[in-house]
Amino acid sequence: MRDLDTFPRIRFGLLPTPIHKLENISRLLGTNVWIKRDDLIGVALGGNKVRKLEFLLADAKKQGAEIVFTTGGAQSNHAMLTAACASRIGLEPILILKKRGVTECKGNQLLEKLMGTEVRFMDTDSYDDIYEEMDRIGAARGRRYYKIPCGGSNALGSLGYVNCVREIAEQGQEFTHIICAEGSGGTHAGIALGARIFMPDTQVVGMMVDSDPFDEITPGIMREAAKLLELDIEIDNDKVLHRDVCGPGYAIASKEGNEAISLMAKNEGLFLDPVYTGKAFGGLIAMAREGAFKPEDNVLFLFSGGAGGLFAVEM
Repeated sequence: MRDLDTFPRIRFGLLPTPIHKLENISRLLGTNVWIKRDDLIGVALGGNKVRKLEFLLADAKKQGAEIVFTTGGAQSNHAMLTAACASRIGLEPILILKKRGVTECKGNQLLEKLMGTEVRFMDTDSYDDIYEEMDRIGAARGRRYYKIPCGGSNALGSLGYVNCVREIAEQGQEFTHIICAEGSGGTHAGIALGARIFMPDTQVVGMMVDSDPFDEITPGIMREAAKLLELDIEIDNDKVLHRDVCGPGYAIASKEGNEAISLMAKNEGLFLDPVYTGKAFGGLIAMAREGAFKPEDNVLFLFSGGAGGLFAVEM
């Protein structure tokens, strides 16, 4: 296996992020529930995309880029964090976002305005259309540019979460399960691959907050990341575990997600968001109530940020 430390990387995050037990939630759910605090990663309002951007923006710099493009929905946490991280290292961020969700100056749109980020909306459901628009704008600007996919979810970006699992293993607590939100596949891919390497007895479940075919997307990213790491392992699609928590649709709050947000706020003083972490934690609660966890299990929930969405999406 190629050493993760040999890949170019820009250290944005304040790492390692803490892990602590949710004592009240654990009593309510009848199992040991822990939380990995990537909301405290140290950039903007925090979140999982910072780990990916450490690798992706290092690659952009290596390639001599001056402009960085990325995309997502109107309230994309990834897009906002790309703008924050790119600006810190002197790259110009341009966000080409789907005109889907809350486009008003709320939530992440407000944060992008505060940063002076160039934001454009496209009324399309096709990311191919958006990537073509990036090429058109980049060519018109006449400067070298770098395109980051939605969510930073490619093989290189997923290494940020392979590295996260190494970090978790080094923090000392053993876990039977890791639960994460899954909105574009890269975070889940990195955690699942990282668990294969560093925590082979840990079961990873991705909570799908969108309707994309993650049963194909996530294993595909895992395979490409394994190639980067020079790993000779088989990735079986059926063994990459998912749970559908999308509810009424992507970026539309769900009853189960809202209940999870309230439960966490009332019992632990932590604020999940209605698009990603609220729905993901709702899935964890459902698994606990279905008897998926034993009383002695240690279940780790990845708190992947997303606070901006709490102030934009109607609940």
